[in-house]
Amino acid sequence: MKKLELAILLSGLAASGALMAQTNAPQPDYTLSANVGVVSDYRYRGISQTRLKPALQGGADFAHKSGFYVGTWLSTIKWIEDTGDIAPRTNVDGPVEWDIYGGYKFTAGPVGFDVGVLQYWYPGNSLSDAGGGGLYKNANTTELYIAGTYGPATLKYSHALTNLFGNYNFTDNQDTKGSGYLDLSATFELPWYGLTLTPHVGHQRVRNLGVASYTDWSLALGKDFGNGFSASLAYVDTDADTSFYASPVNGKFMGKGGAVVGVKYTHNF
Repeated sequence: MKKLELAILLSGLAASGALMAQTNAPQPDYTLSANVGVVSDYRYRGISQTRLKPALQGGADFAHKSGFYVGTWLSTIKWIEDTGDIAPRTNVDGPVEWDIYGGYKFTAGPVGFDVGVLQYWYPGNSLSDAGGGGLYKNANTTELYIAGTYGPATLKYSHALTNLFGNYNFTDNQDTKGSGYLDLSATFELPWYGLTLTPHVGHQRVRNLGVASYTDWSLALGKDFGNGFSASLAYVDTDADTSFYASPVNGKFMGKGGAVVGVKYTHNF
């Protein structure tokens, strides 16, 4: 009996030691991951970038334990090439969006902060040729952002240092530098099947081009299946101007309400 009690005691001490070792495991100096996925429609700030069609996407992220991080992300798009259908019809290029970003994350009391810069690059894009060269500037855009997270909620503001995705007021010769996007979202873990629920609302203000400003909102369900695989289902909608955000190809409204399904695989190195 005493041998059994001793064995139980030793077993308990071993388990306690293993747990303490896990708890006190040193934080890695950095993390590196890559991902690839597909979505039924690439919606950015509520507006379809792919004429309501699917998109192939992928990226990579590096994060240091100090809080600094860098990353890159790519997606197929259609909206730049579609502008070639605006009269007079022109051959406009730009099939890919390539994002490059970096920033710093830190905490102050109960609030987590994230500050950084994001470059939207559209390799070889000729958006400025659309409509005979009198409707847009180059699509490449640079934004600064700051976000604060408290509990499940995150408030983020992005500020454009350049013309916003090529938008320009040619009538009054005014650029759209200084445009801003305010985004409020939250993530909740549901008690069923390991699902997460993410509500979101955002407002895009386009400086000197009021017709391009709008509000978007969405509600998304997410599921992590393990082994790097995850999926999402979201409903997305906007109150954007139906004429301004209509596809030049078929006239369909790119900010219409609809469901978006996505699957993704992420590998941690």
